[in-house]
Amino acid sequence: MDLRITKTRAAVKNAFLELRAEKPLEKITVKELSTAANINKATFYLHYRDIFDLSEKLERELISECLRSVPNTSDIFENVSEFVRSLSESVIANEELIKVLFNGSRSNNFADLFIEELYKIIGENFPEYEPTIDDKMKMTFLVEGTYHTFFRYADQGIDKVLELLEELSAGTIVSIRKK
Repeated sequence: MDLRITKTRAAVKNAFLELRAEKPLEKITVKELSTAANINKATFYLHYRDIFDLSEKLERELISECLRSVPNTSDIFENVSEFVRSLSESVIANEELIKVLFNGSRSNNFADLFIEELYKIIGENFPEYEPTIDDKMKMTFLVEGTYHTFFRYADQGIDKVLELLEELSAGTIVSIRKK
């Protein structure tokens, strides 16, 4: 990729994250972001449709990065505890960024995008797997419940929270296990 494009995208990302940490997504304007990134609005529109497009691309990138950092994703159904522990470590490493990107009106996007990306990984490792509606409901419960529990109780001690989440996740993932 062209170095200018890489630098522009980095400047936009950094400026966006700074603004997003300060205010809701709906209050950020392209003009304000362009000024903060030291680019003109036309340059912004060469890369993104609007602020929401930029936000979603960064959200997807972060979730994909979290999931891709988990070793042995092919073991998701066989070694649930290791999968959950590795994934939790990745989420912890990106906790502040997650809180910035998925704050306010974007909080529900985390689970939706996470589930979508998780099913991509499952599909890559188990192409014959086709989730049933029950599997989808269980996965939604697992991801949303884990997300909210983790961020609500992390201050009570990460190890305590992770132990419980591993225990609960194992039971749910085993019931989703490939057919």
